[in-house]
Amino acid sequence: MDRYGYTFEYVDENGARAVKKAKRRGKTLGTVAAVLALALVCGLSGFGGAALYGRMNPTEDAAPAFDTVNSAEKMAALTGGELSAEDLYEAVLPSCVGITVSTTVNIFGQTTTSAASGSGFVLTADGYIATNYHVIEEAAENRGVDIEVAFASGEKYTAALVGGDQENDVAVIKIDAAGLTPVTLGSSGSLKVGEAVYTIGNPLGELTYSLTDGIVSALDRVISTEENVSMNMLQTNCAINPGNSGGPLFDSTGRVVGIVSAKYTNASSTVSAEGLGFAIPIDDVKNMLSDIMEYGYVTGKPILGVSVTNVSSAMLRYGIPAGAAVEAVNEGSCAEKAGITQGDIITEFDGAPIESRDALVSAVSAKRAGDRVTLTVYRQGETLELTVTLDEKDTSLDAQTSDGQTGNDGGYGYGWPFGNGYGYGYGNGRDAGESL
Repeated sequence: MDRYGYTFEYVDENGARAVKKAKRRGKTLGTVAAVLALALVCGLSGFGGAALYGRMNPTEDAAPAFDTVNSAEKMAALTGGELSAEDLYEAVLPSCVGITVSTTVNIFGQTTTSAASGSGFVLTADGYIATNYHVIEEAAENRGVDIEVAFASGEKYTAALVGGDQENDVAVIKIDAAGLTPVTLGSSGSLKVGEAVYTIGNPLGELTYSLTDGIVSALDRVISTEENVSMNMLQTNCAINPGNSGGPLFDSTGRVVGIVSAKYTNASSTVSAEGLGFAIPIDDVKNMLSDIMEYGYVTGKPILGVSVTNVSSAMLRYGIPAGAAVEAVNEGSCAEKAGITQGDIITEFDGAPIESRDALVSAVSAKRAGDRVTLTVYRQGETLELTVTLDEKDTSLDAQTSDGQTGNDGGYGYGWPFGNGYGYGYGNGRDAGESL
């Protein structure tokens, strides 16, 4: 349990609760030392409704070939804009799906089948469907895992995994169908706190196609997990429970503005906090979903090619500057080519101060592969400026399912799934290195 008394609580495929300690970020918007419980629940029956997800609207940076008009838009046009909850539900229900991932295991000659239920939403008329990565994680990491998609009409399909991005918790699956009703993506960037929002999903894995309503409670909540993955989230008081994962968050016109992903829980009891749900802003993942549909993974994600950790408090007392301490440099990486070496401390990234490894992770993530950036590095009492052209990270599922694991409290370990550099707890035996 962290100093705020909260932890990450995951509901695994057997329905058991596994509690993980949440680490506090140095810079967290909204003063959240946040704790997420990924809303994934298992069950042998009950298929979750997902929400309205539509073929994305083109942006200046990319123009995904998504359908542009769905039932919600048509109804909104007739009603002059905002929809009532009744009209919205009727309009988007055909776009909602439940996703069940079934795993069969043979142990000592005994065959055991388990199933996890989540939510999803139709992206295209020809069967592309979006959901969370953690909903289909078993299928991404293991062979012989079945994915079933169910609609409110009673139609069911076997789905194939197209691809996903674990770091951003998004995935795309595909069913063999035509004439489906896709949803339309809105803009999370135009949302305001207090604005009405809705979700449709599969709470508890069996209460299928449940509609809940609420408001946008906060914007730009930066959530940091124990695995050192930082995510930008929308906060809402819509009722969100295990099984809602992968469903959308809609605005009052029936456009998707977020993907429901998590809820806040308190480790001191078995009861989850109420009214504290989180969704991935749709603007953050529109182009990612388009990439996954076309290539099977997210393209253009940058990688620096180093393993870094925080500078220890002991070193700070000796006058060493705060920053991201380089524990290893990947052979052949852009960092090695630029002259970064083990022991360097990165203190600035393109002019922005870097005071921790999390700050460097965020700065790199905001760039694209091929971008040219300037790093300020502290090396043995000297300050240097180095120019780096960022490499492209391999984010295919094959790369994400390698055998390495993230290093733990002061030990060595592969920086999976961020790269292949070793990490070490720098100085104080508490921080594990992270590759980026």
